[in-house]
Amino acid sequence: MTSRFPRSARVRARSDFDRIFEHGRRQATPRLAVHWHATATPARLGLAVSRKVDPRAVGRNRIKRALREIFRHWRTQLADGDYVVVVRPSAREATREQLERHFLDVLRRLGALAALPGSMVPGTMPPAPDASATGSSSSGAGLASIGPDPTSP
Repeated sequence: MTSRFPRSARVRARSDFDRIFEHGRRQATPRLAVHWHATATPARLGLAVSRKVDPRAVGRNRIKRALREIFRHWRTQLADGDYVVVVRPSAREATREQLERHFLDVLRRLGALAALPGSMVPGTMPPAPDASATGSSSSGAGLASIGPDPTSP
């Protein structure tokens, strides 16, 4: 699959939107909501950006361009199915990077995008240090060797 965004990768028909809204799973952030209906076809994207988001067409089109580019970039790593992104008014002030962060967060929560290596889900603790990195195989002795001793001069 190439990284292009062909016509076949777009959800365009009203009946498709209705089916995705009715049967799909939904996750949201304050800036956008994503409806995902798993199918056997490669990932397709539909966008819903109303005038409530931005009354000016240029603002709505900026958001749509950014989301299409993000989707095009990540499409090969997404689970098969149809995705509809419903943009909320708070997205009006968002940068492209913020939109991407929200979009990827929602996709991970839906299970449509695996967590990237080295990335952490917000609100989780950092991974425990590897026992081989501390130089000790016992769990208690390795803790004493982490960092300098606060009582030494």
